[in-house]
Amino acid sequence: MSFVVELSPTAVADLERLFEFLLDRARTSEDLDRAQLAIDAVRAIAQQQVAMTPFSFRKAAKNPTQRELIIPFGSSGYVALYEIVSASKVVVLAVRHQREEDYH
Repeated sequence: MSFVVELSPTAVADLERLFEFLLDRARTSEDLDRAQLAIDAVRAIAQQQVAMTPFSFRKAAKNPTQRELIIPFGSSGYVALYEIVSASKVVVLAVRHQREEDYH
């Protein structure tokens, strides 16, 4: 069984913020390409992994329907907070870099 995975408006805004951060730090054209690759990887891995096995990732809170997916990229990575909202649907609530404080 595969779940439908949607991005919340907050998660979309987080991806845009992360992309802008990477673009601001870019010094070469390779850095620009890597910024796009990072965001594409976050989207693709979240879609693929969460759609197939949403219950297998670590619990994020006391609410057992909220989970976190670690998305490795380069020397660190990203964390996607998501909620299993029904027997067929998952919503990504937020995305942050692993070195950020926490979700906002």
